[in-house]
Amino acid sequence: MAPFELAEPRSLQEAIALLDADDTRPLSGGTALMLMMKAGVLRPKRLVSLRKLGLDRIEANGSLRIGAMATLRSLEKSEIVREGWPVIGRMLRTLSNVRVRNVATVGGALAHADPHMDLPPLLAALGARVVLQGNQGTRTVPVEELYAGYLENTLKRGELVTRVEIPPMQNRRAAYLKCTTRSADDWPAVGVAVVLGDENRIFVSAATDRPTRLAGEAAIDGLKIEGDLHGSAAYKKHLLRVYLKRAIDEARGASH
Repeated sequence: MAPFELAEPRSLQEAIALLDADDTRPLSGGTALMLMMKAGVLRPKRLVSLRKLGLDRIEANGSLRIGAMATLRSLEKSEIVREGWPVIGRMLRTLSNVRVRNVATVGGALAHADPHMDLPPLLAALGARVVLQGNQGTRTVPVEELYAGYLENTLKRGELVTRVEIPPMQNRRAAYLKCTTRSADDWPAVGVAVVLGDENRIFVSAATDRPTRLAGEAAIDGLKIEGDLHGSAAYKKHLLRVYLKRAIDEARGASH
């Protein structure tokens, strides 16, 4: 791994200023970033740690508000989440392993833009919005608009994810299912998130290069399916049909 400088700002404004430079990357949990640095894919000269910015709170006042530095494990164990948005906890129990969830953060999982991540399609289906802050101010976008393609996000230079806001479940019912080719916590070949209510929302991932909204089974034929080591495009298209039906059935039977 190439040598780098580590900066630990104590304010969001300081962090944003530090990130407005070449060869600089934010460091949240670091689970994906460090692997990419060790592989030589990324060679930043400076990492800007976000751990001292107070962005780790999980709160609910109607909507659920999750700080970008909240770990996936803290989200999984949150009583607030368990009571109001239980589908998130169910999904997290099969996301990688406890060691990773203890370190990986919500903001990092979203900004990384790997289409195999489990969190983005479920949050998109739940109608979640991401609050971003940079040197040009604050903006809020739907989760699905955070992605431009495989490992490509739409963050501007110096911009950070600060929190995620998820509307209340009310009478909505939700499910997330994934098909893995090995263990249950492995990267998915296909992920399907379904939220049923006044507006039905279905998002797929892993088979596409970003979380993609689906308007029912008929729309599968029009998707650009991405084949990879988890399965061919034809295989994934078949899996999508099977798992979409299963996810809809599970959502119908869910309490939230």
